[in-house]
Amino acid sequence: MNLKKIFLSYFYLMIGIAGGAFTTVSNIEFVKDYGPGFDVIKFFELATNNPASQSLSFDLLFVASAIFIWMFVESRRLSMRHFWIIILATFSIAIAFSAPLFLFLRERRLLEINEIK
Repeated sequence: MNLKKIFLSYFYLMIGIAGGAFTTVSNIEFVKDYGPGFDVIKFFELATNNPASQSLSFDLLFVASAIFIWMFVESRRLSMRHFWIIILATFSIAIAFSAPLFLFLRERRLLEINEIK
């Protein structure tokens, strides 16, 4: 096994855990401030209420869309199993979690493919 690839895969995983943790904490704070539940309308209202937040929201929307499409195509190309977990993680946690998780799983799959050869 290639140690650099293994290190890289776990580095992706650490980024994903941090991305999931930070977005989850922010979402919990949102619920505390605007609860009692997760008010989706209020969330998007706040995410677009000034030019700076609009810029970040649109940037995230388009980057996330491109990355999600690439992840889907790449998972098919590499015959990766369980892509539904990435879909679930994207919409239930955050793409800040699911994209690095996908990169972790992708690196592991590439290692698996290279071992078979």
